[in-house]
Amino acid sequence: MTRGPFHKGAVLLLAAALWTGLAFPAGAIEPGEKLDNPKLEERARELSRELRCLVCQNQSIDDSDAPLARDLRLLVRERLKEGDSNEEVLDYIVARYGDFVLLRPPVRPETWALWAAPFIALFIGGVVVLMLFRRKKETAAEAEPLSDEEAARLDELMEKADAKMRE
Repeated sequence: MTRGPFHKGAVLLLAAALWTGLAFPAGAIEPGEKLDNPKLEERARELSRELRCLVCQNQSIDDSDAPLARDLRLLVRERLKEGDSNEEVLDYIVARYGDFVLLRPPVRPETWALWAAPFIALFIGGVVVLMLFRRKKETAAEAEPLSDEEAARLDELMEKADAKMRE
């Protein structure tokens, strides 16, 4: 029995769907971490998505598999079970780890560097690129034509290279 192009297309579509599914983080929450109260668990997940993994630094503790992220997830859940509000949990963790632990740190004088650094880096990069282009343009404009002696030497070398390539 032969299989037509429809079957091949369906297999490719299924493979693409499975591959795409791998691109989305499944979350690093382990079964033992989950709270029995669904409302508290939802609050814990919400808070975990706002906190940076201090090991990975570009992931939330909700997505990270690092042991420190697991410890922070457990700490969030422990504080919620004790009756803390979301703000109290965040304040507690920020008091111990600083504003860097927040994926979206507040804008205030102490965090201006965190907010301004990408723009400053972009500006400096633009200035460097502009300077390199100007320097290259000036260098190209200053190039002098070859003298008769240099042109003759270049022709001689080119003829030797052509002769070697023909051999």
